[in-house]
Amino acid sequence: MPEHIHPPTDAKLSRKIRRYALILVVIAVILGVWGEVSRVMARNALTNDTERDSLATVITVKPNRTDIGENLVLPGTVQAFVEAPIYARTNGYLKVWHTDIGTEVKKGQLLAEIETPEIDQQLTQALADLETARANANLSTSTNKRWQDLLSTDSVSKQDADEKAGDAAAKKAAVDSAAANVARLRDLESFKRVSAPSSTPGKVRAANYSESPIPGSCAFTCKCRKPTPR
Repeated sequence: MPEHIHPPTDAKLSRKIRRYALILVVIAVILGVWGEVSRVMARNALTNDTERDSLATVITVKPNRTDIGENLVLPGTVQAFVEAPIYARTNGYLKVWHTDIGTEVKKGQLLAEIETPEIDQQLTQALADLETARANANLSTSTNKRWQDLLSTDSVSKQDADEKAGDAAAKKAAVDSAAANVARLRDLESFKRVSAPSSTPGKVRAANYSESPIPGSCAFTCKCRKPTPR
């Protein structure tokens, strides 16, 4: 007799489906774990490479003493303890420079002389004006004395005598004004001589001296090696 083939039941089909689903889930879990492990391993490898590359490679040598010496030259600046700028106080031209840069100087030592032709001419004119004022004052004084003698004998009016006395006083004031102008110009003449102001021995340095100094400009600089004792 021929055998009859019975179709699979629903229970067998359901068990096969669950088996295949379980296999797929296991495969998915395995793939997920493998992927996570791969990322962790790659991240650790990258961290190790980064730390290794961040380390500086240094080549060291052992120094040995030799008989050949070398000079060590380093940049630097030298500054004085005391610095005294000397400013020009008159107009003119640098006539002579008595001390060179680095020369030892003392208080009052002559450093330079400034030639002032304009001041010299003004002083000459002021001296001539003073002599003229003195001559006029002498004449006015003698004239006033004579007029006062004449006034005592009533030979002249008091008004005329007072005018002569006032003229004599004005001429004397003119003499005083001319003398003051001469003294002022002589003071300017004294500024032609530039002297060291510091009492401590030091070295002179021409910081910014010009061939034609002007008042208020720094003509020279005097620097001292030691602090000024107090």
